[in-house]
Amino acid sequence: MNTPESLPRNADIVVIGGGILGVSTAIFLNRMGRKVVLLEKGRIAGEQSSRNWGWIRKQGRDPRELPMMIESARLWQRLASECGEDIGFGVNGTTYLALNEAELAEREAWLASAEGFQLDTKLLSPAEVDALLGLEGRRFKGALHTPSDMTAEPRLAAPAFARLAAAEGVTVVEGCAARTVEMEGGRIKSVATERGEIQCEAAILSGGAWSRTFLENLGIYIPQLAVRASAFRTSPLPEIHTGGFGATGASLRRRPDGGYTVARSNAATFELIPAAFRHLVPFMPVIKKRWKMLKIRGNSSFFGPLGHHRWTADDTSPFEAIRVFDPEPDMELLNTVRKTAMTFYPSLGEIDILEAWGGMIDVTPDEVPIIDEAPTVPGLWIATGLSGHGFGIGPGAGMLAAELATGRTPSFDTTQFRLDRFKSGRKAAA
Repeated sequence: MNTPESLPRNADIVVIGGGILGVSTAIFLNRMGRKVVLLEKGRIAGEQSSRNWGWIRKQGRDPRELPMMIESARLWQRLASECGEDIGFGVNGTTYLALNEAELAEREAWLASAEGFQLDTKLLSPAEVDALLGLEGRRFKGALHTPSDMTAEPRLAAPAFARLAAAEGVTVVEGCAARTVEMEGGRIKSVATERGEIQCEAAILSGGAWSRTFLENLGIYIPQLAVRASAFRTSPLPEIHTGGFGATGASLRRRPDGGYTVARSNAATFELIPAAFRHLVPFMPVIKKRWKMLKIRGNSSFFGPLGHHRWTADDTSPFEAIRVFDPEPDMELLNTVRKTAMTFYPSLGEIDILEAWGGMIDVTPDEVPIIDEAPTVPGLWIATGLSGHGFGIGPGAGMLAAELATGRTPSFDTTQFRLDRFKSGRKAAA
């Protein structure tokens, strides 16, 4: 991206955060006739938007998200065409394998919950799974398969969409952190950045794992925590499925370079920071659900960039201290995942770890996004908490955030995305 030398001093709306959600939001705001500045503290998609698995799936979604995800799939097809770049996009399908009867029952239960959405999802028999993946022996009890699901290459998609946004008139600024917002007359009047203020009528915070830190500085406490996830990519291997497929222990996505992105579902490292104790109660259900897959660590990160901080518009913020959060991958976990993948998918042969990476995922207690106006700061909108499946739903969430910030009738019911569904979403005493 070509960042402008001089920072614009005014805009209708400022979007904070240049991941897939922020970039999508900026595109739709611009198309709604708003003058938009998109701010990214580091580089576009430098964090989780380029580190995820690349799945664009309706399958397995919380039913509350499905209407937005169905629209998001349409938007992916449109934006992939409009950007004019090869982002590895394709309608390649998603398959969730079932190792035992209990997992098969879970797949069946989800399919029943999604019955009213007219998806093309179907249950596969053991023989159909073998045929789909080129396996034999009927290791799996069955699978859930959605042919219309999509995949794209995360490192390519959001940067390509950002170039599309810039070509259409959005001012995209990399390497410039938004420090805070300033108010006048009871509502937002500007976004204070490290390079000066941008006067605006509204701002949308789509800062991923950094959103909670930004809001806490304003005295707004949202139930959002960050967990560290790990993944790796392989050298080119035989093709056994064009899309995303996975079983407990190892999930894979076919890459345009002929390799696979490999990871494990729900496996993450949970860093103990002050917010972990503030929001422990609302997070207990998800912690219990994922307990066997979580690693809990207490270390120097307690005082790190996602810890508890206070600063003013004139102070250096945590967002400038770390331009791109690049956590170390959990190599012990990934080596286990590699061995599991070779066991589950023997036709791939020897699987190598060509490159491994970590990323910070922003999670809410119910694993559903927050898209709502910030309490006590009218004109500041929150779009965060995509909980590890934001790559696929990013364009749909961006569309909704743009509609809300411009006063349009939203395309979806927003009740399930409101902040006040969490009691801890209210402003706490300073």
